[in-house]
Amino acid sequence: MRRGATGVVLALVGLAAACSGDASTVVPEGFASRVAVVTAPDGSGVVEHCLWIADTPERRARGLMGVTELGPAVGMAFVNDAPTTGRFWMKDTSIPLSIAFFDQAGVHLGAVDMEPCTAADPADCPRYDTPSGYTVALEVPLGTAEGLGLVPGSSVGITDRPCDD
Repeated sequence: MRRGATGVVLALVGLAAACSGDASTVVPEGFASRVAVVTAPDGSGVVEHCLWIADTPERRARGLMGVTELGPAVGMAFVNDAPTTGRFWMKDTSIPLSIAFFDQAGVHLGAVDMEPCTAADPADCPRYDTPSGYTVALEVPLGTAEGLGLVPGSSVGITDRPCDD
């Protein structure tokens, strides 16, 4: 589970419906998808990615728990209304993840790699600290952040535009 500065417990997402007719693909149920725009550190390029959006306390609490495939999205964006700090954990997640943090202006603040935790006792799961003042945390499969442009110096913006399925 994740804990924010207010002590609100935030976890990763329950099992969901299969996507694209492929019964082996389990994606987050009840999450909208949106297009994210990632700008290269030197401003030389812009790429768009589809992300699941966790923008309520309930969605942030579920996150990617139990998800085995991301379907049409490259990851999940945990979106906060105001700058925050806290800790993330990987209790009951099956996908190793990298998480990149961005401030209100969309500027990359830092990143960390996280491994799934299958410990019976949640107290045995490692906690991953966040940078102060992040508003968006992007979780993507471990090892894919660099290829998606989620690197130091990059910036990200989440649009209101839904992803194409």
